[in-house]
Amino acid sequence: MGFFKKITIIGAVLTLISAVAIGVICLRSLPAPSLPEQYWGPGEPKADKTVIVPFKINISDHIIDDLNDRLELLPPLTPPLENANFRYGFNSDYLQKVVQIWLKEYKWREREAFLNKFPQFKTQVAGLNIHFIHVKPSKVPEGVRVLPLLLLHGWPGSVREFYDLIPLLTTPREHEKFVFEVVAPSLPGYGFSDGASKKGLGAAQMAVVLKSLMERIGFKKFYVQGGDWGSIIGSDMSILFPNSVLGYHSNMCFVNSPLATVKQIISSIWPSLFIDEDKISNFRSFGERLMYLLEETGYMHLQSTKPDTIGVALRDSPAGLASYILEKFSTWTDREWRSLADGGLTKKYKLINLLDNIMIYWVTGSITTSLRLYSETFNKAQFSLGIDRAQCTVPTACALFPNEIDYQHEFILKDKYVNLIQVTEMPRGGHFAAFEEPELLADDIWEAVYKMRLPPKGK
Repeated sequence: MGFFKKITIIGAVLTLISAVAIGVICLRSLPAPSLPEQYWGPGEPKADKTVIVPFKINISDHIIDDLNDRLELLPPLTPPLENANFRYGFNSDYLQKVVQIWLKEYKWREREAFLNKFPQFKTQVAGLNIHFIHVKPSKVPEGVRVLPLLLLHGWPGSVREFYDLIPLLTTPREHEKFVFEVVAPSLPGYGFSDGASKKGLGAAQMAVVLKSLMERIGFKKFYVQGGDWGSIIGSDMSILFPNSVLGYHSNMCFVNSPLATVKQIISSIWPSLFIDEDKISNFRSFGERLMYLLEETGYMHLQSTKPDTIGVALRDSPAGLASYILEKFSTWTDREWRSLADGGLTKKYKLINLLDNIMIYWVTGSITTSLRLYSETFNKAQFSLGIDRAQCTVPTACALFPNEIDYQHEFILKDKYVNLIQVTEMPRGGHFAAFEEPELLADDIWEAVYKMRLPPKGK
């Protein structure tokens, strides 16, 4: 064998070894980071006021009158293209109908009373006044244990998503030996919770804040359920505080690691390597997933880079705010609804209930601070924490709704959630599970927590 041929072979072998080594380094899991408690309020750090005070929504007439004036002054809108329906975004013809319903049929004082139906409170955590709903079960039968459950919403949702779900969780069920005591906070910067005054309050830092909230209320150990941002914050909380989180349930289990990306690509070429033959017909390839995300996540890039710019436009126009948010409730519930003139919004929701959610953003002026969660999470500093590559060891359950915007299969999820005790493929439903399918979601939570409370096998 000639000298140069030997050098070529040696070089190829060394290149292969290097490639494998780099792959192992890049794809391996990382340990959970350690995050300190930080002060997110205005000015210099100061001690929190630890008192928990009752809270009632009570919006001034001035804010409601100003809203109605803005809706009355809505200028003529650009007509939609013929047969465009919701494919170019919110259909302006239907938006004018929504505005008229908002003006003439939506009665704020009645809705305000409805929104006040559950006990609500505020307390100061990390310099921020945090709002939360706290519902305890009534008439708990003897021998039934009350379990604390933290419910976490996302964007563009709010605690309003949980109003049908909460009674399903706090009402004792026959033959069950437990029932839930629910805490549902408005995320920092959302609704009636303060937004940060300082940069850096991403999803992982919110996990620290909300874990401190639960301790303030009196729960050192608790269960967590979340969707959208709530799923990411809940996952981060489970990774950061495995001794505090008894179990984690999500309707948007999500893995964003290099290994997950590699497996997605390989499964696109050879799906049967990872998925049973009878489920391949429902499999979304990496290419299909990527194209859909490119089509539907323009908002994410904008909010991750210039949240304050879009925030000005949405804060100034209630009609603009409604179109921006309601378009997500259409497309993220069922992507096929883009072909409908009304976006299919009333197929699963009542428009009045959807307007409740819009109102929470409007009357609190919180749209800009809610958008900042994207820019505070999708950046170099947050990625450098490595929490996306850390494993979650607490008992985990994933409810997979078929119309979820980024549906991930069990073969992806189990690499991150190494104690995955339940994966449910739901018969119907999309992104806003608590709002859209509260019964399905509640049943899955009950079943998951039952399994989480079982003694480990072999003991």
